Amino acid sequence: QVQLVESGGGLVHPGGSLSLSCAASGFTFHFYAMGWFRQAPGKEREIVSCITSDDGSTYYADSVKGRFTISRDNAKNTVYLQMNSLEAEDTAIYYCAADLGPQCSVPMDYWGQGTQVTVSS
Repeated sequence: QVQLVESGGGLVHPGGSLSLSCAASGFTFHFYAMGWFRQAPGKEREIVSCITSDDGSTYYADSVKGRFTISRDNAKNTVYLQMNSLEAEDTAIYYCAADLGPQCSVPMDYWGQGTQVTVSS
């Protein structure tokens, strides 16, 4: 059974940091590109970041470049998203997703249930 379980969300003040984790099981993790997406209230789901399955190359949405860092640990079947300098506009439900192959491509194959990130003073 495929599972993607996100953790690490919560409430943080503007300028603060959060670290998200996504633990994967039920599929061969290192064959899959891994991505983080988010959906804010009233908005469509958007890609935040992706890390490839082969060489670990990364992609970031312009809105998070320089503030967020994606990484993966294939030995632990886990992908991470370090979020710094958080802004109110980063408030959203954050989803982890997996896609078979080297790069993230929509639609992704598997999705987690999401974790809420709220940035507020």
